[in-house]
Amino acid sequence: MPTLLQINVVANWGSTGRIAEEIGQTAIAAGWRSVIAYGRGRPQSQSELIRIGNDWDMYEHIFESRLFDNQGMASRRATKRFIQQIEELKPDVIHLHNIHGHYLNYPLLFDYLKSCHYLVVWTLHDCWLYTGHCTHYSAIKCYRWKNGCYDCPQQRLYPISLFMERSEKNFLTKRIAFSSLQNIILVPVSYWLANEVKQSFMGNCRINVIYNGIDVNTFIPHNIQKSALNLENKFLIIGVANVWSRRKGLEDFIRLRKILSNDYQIALIGLTDKQIKVLPKGIIGINRTNSVEELVDYYSVAEVFLNLSTEETFGLTTVEAMACGIPIIVYNTTASPEIVNENTGFVVEQGDLKGLSNAIQHVCKKGKETYQTACRERAVKYFNKNDRYQEYIDLYNQSLSNK
Repeated sequence: MPTLLQINVVANWGSTGRIAEEIGQTAIAAGWRSVIAYGRGRPQSQSELIRIGNDWDMYEHIFESRLFDNQGMASRRATKRFIQQIEELKPDVIHLHNIHGHYLNYPLLFDYLKSCHYLVVWTLHDCWLYTGHCTHYSAIKCYRWKNGCYDCPQQRLYPISLFMERSEKNFLTKRIAFSSLQNIILVPVSYWLANEVKQSFMGNCRINVIYNGIDVNTFIPHNIQKSALNLENKFLIIGVANVWSRRKGLEDFIRLRKILSNDYQIALIGLTDKQIKVLPKGIIGINRTNSVEELVDYYSVAEVFLNLSTEETFGLTTVEAMACGIPIIVYNTTASPEIVNENTGFVVEQGDLKGLSNAIQHVCKKGKETYQTACRERAVKYFNKNDRYQEYIDLYNQSLSNK
């Protein structure tokens, strides 16, 4: 029985944790032994679990990272213990996800991997791999990573550094560590991200795009009325995010509200209590929900879904909404346009409020029923988790047979 070891900051929680969990489930169904190593939380899983370090290791890593801007270079003892566990496990495939997040020492891990002959697959959920500090850069249009990072303008953003700025050193350390592996396959979750990687110091690696997937049998239109969710019977525009910020388009939603008539209502899911308190009239703020059923209810009563994020490596909520049969409007930035076609919604230039308003009015005039079948069919065809995560198993098997 072949063994799959996945490494991610969380297991079976959050978007990347659920993706790793579902890849593990797919592997188990295909006859693999599945193990997930993670950095924080107390998850439950169908895979075997290994926690890398403990809470004290994590807090120490956070402290060191915020002082010295060395995310991914603390947790030395925890990583050495974990390497011993890899030695005992002897996996056939090591599948990396987010190795940042205050739990792992990547120079130690990659030094070990360089001395072994494991097949390494690395799913890229953000841009951290090839930058000297940040996980995203499109909003501020910073492209120093193409030649070498320095004087990072996002030092105070995740992974936060309060004092030192060492993006130049981080960039060089990453380039040495990550480019040292010969048997590595990078899996960006969009073609936009793949194109960015090709322009980085990892551009000569084998790159294989696999979209993220969703459960298309869960994200399916519900027969529910707006009144059941305490919503008025008006045209409903919905937006969803785990963390709302300017980059996720919060300010643009507020600006959009000012130019729409009272015939429209906007509901934003995932806001904090503090954010909800300062929302203008006409925007309904809803706290983050951990209930998938509740989320599907909101998708189902909406007439249109807006993703106004300026930094998307994929756009999982966009796909969830599409599977629930509602048309999509996105900005023409990063990976968002890959999800939408002319039958399922609109792509608008970033910041073009008039364009957003026109697209919304077009949907209002035609009715969401016009788009429902095409949205559902596209989601099932391209973003079904059973198909997408089977691609990983096929990739493992093919790559192992070619070693």
